[in-house]
Amino acid sequence: MTAALEMAEAALANGDFPVGCVIADDSAVLVRSCRTGTAAGPPNEIDHAEINTLKELYVHAPLVDRTRLTLYCTMEPCLMCYGAILLSGIGRVVYAYEDVMGGGSACDRAGLPPLYRDARLTVISGVLRGESLILFQRFFTRTGNRYWADSLLSRYTLDQMAVP
Repeated sequence: MTAALEMAEAALANGDFPVGCVIADDSAVLVRSCRTGTAAGPPNEIDHAEINTLKELYVHAPLVDRTRLTLYCTMEPCLMCYGAILLSGIGRVVYAYEDVMGGGSACDRAGLPPLYRDARLTVISGVLRGESLILFQRFFTRTGNRYWADSLLSRYTLDQMAVP
């Protein structure tokens, strides 16, 4: 998760939403990326950290046994990313900060078609949550930021600043 936090810091330094992601096996990080497309102009809602990292995996480790891999992300994957993770065959997702506005990892897959319903995936939440929360608070308090400004996620994140 520390490597994912480093990628989130890189996104924040570029003015982007601070989501970082890495995919690792038991011994090393295989690929890494971060959220792009939110720093200027209309936001690009496709280049999420998880999607960017999955693309890197397909390029740099196309034959790896994905069931043995773990995807670490500083924010809970949205529905788009969660679906892509399920389809990719990744065995485990570990995320830091919950996405109260768009998180997809808690969706009930029981009523979905077999491709999604039967995918084997373990989800672990809250790992290094505090460190990730600080990055999102820094993002939402940044002057001139318009991405998700005054959204449920922004208010939820900033409301936690007063909590010790």
